[in-house]
Amino acid sequence: MAKALVESKCPGMVTCADILAMAARDFVRLAGGPNYGVKKGRKDSRVSMAGKVRGNLPRANSTVDELIRLFAAKGFRTEDLVALSGAHTIGFSHCDQFVSRLYDFRGTGEPDPSIDLRLLKALRMSCPRSGGNNDVVAPFDVQTPFSFDHMYYGNLEAKMGLLATDQALFLDPRTRPLVQGLGRDKVRFFDAFAAGMEKMGSIRVKKGKTGEIRKVCSKHLAA
Repeated sequence: MAKALVESKCPGMVTCADILAMAARDFVRLAGGPNYGVKKGRKDSRVSMAGKVRGNLPRANSTVDELIRLFAAKGFRTEDLVALSGAHTIGFSHCDQFVSRLYDFRGTGEPDPSIDLRLLKALRMSCPRSGGNNDVVAPFDVQTPFSFDHMYYGNLEAKMGLLATDQALFLDPRTRPLVQGLGRDKVRFFDAFAAGMEKMGSIRVKKGKTGEIRKVCSKHLAA
């Protein structure tokens, strides 16, 4: 919808990639988070394949070792990893991304011992072991799910992280001090998150003939 409106005013000028980057920034700001700069001029990719995404995003049960390696491969420090994970201060996840934590954590037949018992009980009510509603979601931040704040880190200290990969940040001694520091200082989190988003917005940017300006975001020009 945003692309269609921009195309009606400035046809063939603004890419879907730029619109997505600016929309993400605006959403964060409208939800109470920091404002940060977004560089413009990136082109849309000529290739869109789900298979290329899988190895470039964290999984819901990624270990801290895996997270550090994945982020380092993109030029991020561990500090960036923890700050950008704070995006989970808002948003929701489907049950299939964390249900194993509730019933059979890492094949033990038991729930994840690092999850708060009250949260465990509440999540089990919404997400049964099997046969549940695929449309059911749970908030990443159970305290302030609709506000972009630093409560995410306090939740991790209280054993109330939703995903195993989130809670792992507090359990690991390499990332725990960073979680605690950002949890105490909202301004520090906002500054670190903004810096991380600006850095992320410069990863593998398409320029010139390496990309295109799509007319419709879901279709390549050739289509």
